[in-house]
Order: sequence, then structure tokens, then C-alpha cells
Amino acid sequence: MTDQDKALVVFQDKKIRRIWHKDQWYFSVVDVVTVLTDSPTPRQYWGKVKDREFKALELSPIWVQLKLEAPDGKLRLTDCANTKSLFRIIQSIPSKKAEPFKQWLAKVGYERVEEIQNPELAQRRMKELYKAKGYSDDWIEKRVRGIAIRDELTDEWEKREVKTEKEYAILTAEISRETFGMTPSEYKKFKGLKKENLRDHMNDLELIFSMLGERVTTEITRNKDIEGFNECEKASKQGGKVAGNARKDAEKRIGNPISTKENYKELPEKKKRRLK
Repeated sequence: MTDQDKALVVFQDKKIRRIWHKDQWYFSVVDVVTVLTDSPTPRQYWGKVKDREFKALELSPIWVQLKLEAPDGKLRLTDCANTKSLFRIIQSIPSKKAEPFKQWLAKVGYERVEEIQNPELAQRRMKELYKAKGYSDDWIEKRVRGIAIRDELTDEWEKREVKTEKEYAILTAEISRETFGMTPSEYKKFKGLKKENLRDHMNDLELIFSMLGERVTTEITRNKDIEGFNECEKASKQGGKVAGNARKDAEKRIGNPISTKENYKELPEKKKRRLK
């Protein structure tokens, strides 16, 4: 895949420019307007939407200007928005082409409200999504359980004055380093991943030892009534070390490493190959 391919996403046979910025994709708003309207002048169309929906209401801009490659090959500042902001912008476009997308957004919003009222629905939909991607039922059960264990741990951290995303990331990295000998970013590189979710590409045993490290950390944190980031960091190292020692013992008895380069990219294709 070329750099140009990575910077484009195709929607309805039309190319939408995008750029990786602050750990997420930002999309060209004008390109999206072009796809969702029949306007011969999409830049002017977007300008009118901005004036009507944001400037007139004195709302803060939900887009940023980033340099994207223009048709002439030069980099030019372009209004770009992340996925969340793009949804808001699309809702402001009075076009028949945008209606199906708006209806989909309304459906997603309704489902989200349902899930808040009944968390079991969220879990059921999550399982359905993983199954549609080709994951096995056994793997899905472990993944869902792992998410619950992770949520319980982060809830404990929150109660104990762990405040910033950076602090959460440091604590997570300590558990992973002690468990697998790699931080999450190093683990993703080991598996050949970039923006994908690491745990979605772990096998059963990798998920099990991830859960063990986080579950033990939760128990240490709770039972010792730990307070503050520094003490949580010590507990994270201890919890990860328990899982790491268990992993090393398992590897000796199994005769193979727990951590593998295997990932679940293009999972349906892999299943097809196994069936041949």
C-alpha cells in the first residue's frame, strides 16, 4: 500500500482524503460534502453550512485545518474533522444523499441509549460484531470477559486518584511489561500492528495472561487500599509480575512462547484457507 493509498478512503466510489493526527483519522470535510451533496461548488456549500450551523450560533469550530494534498499535488490547509465531529457536520447537511446516513446515526444513538439502560444489550451486540468478523465463540467469550476485568481495574484506579490518560497508559504499560516483557506499543510492533486494537489480535493464551495480570492488580489495589498514582504503579508491577511468572512457567511446560506474532488481520480469509 502506498502512502497515497493510506491517505485516502473510498466511499461511494469517491475518494475522501484523510490524515492521521493526534492518534486518530481526520477527514477532509469538503470531500465528505462532495460525496453527500450534488453541489457543483462543495467548498462554497461547506462555507454556508459553517456560517449557518456554527458561526451564527457562536459555536466553537469542531474542525481543524490540516495540510492535505490538493489535486495539483501541493499540500494545502484543509478543514478536517475526526469521526465524532464529522457525524455532527453531516447532521447539518440538508441533502437527500445524507438522509440514509442521518437515519443510521439516529439508529446508533437509540441503540446507545438502550445499552446504557441495559448493559447486557451492549455485550450482546459486541459478541455479534466479533462473530461477524470471524472470531470463534470461545475467543469472543474470553475477549468480553477481558473487557469486564479491564473496566473493573480502571474503576479502581479512578477511585484512587489516577486522573490523566497518560497515567492510565503508564499503569497499563507496567502490567504488560511485567506480564509479557513488552509494553503495549512494543507488543503491537512485535505483531506487525499499527492502529489496530492489540487485544483484538491476541490469541486465547495471550488474552488469559492479560486478564490474569489485570485481575491480580485489581485485587492488590483493592485489598491493600492503595491510594495515589505512585502506589498504583507499584501494584501494577506486582500484578503483572504474578502473571509474568505464570507465563514463564507455562512456556516451560508447553515448550512454546505464549506471545506470538500471530494476529487476526483479514480473519475471514484465514478461515476460508483453513476450510480448503
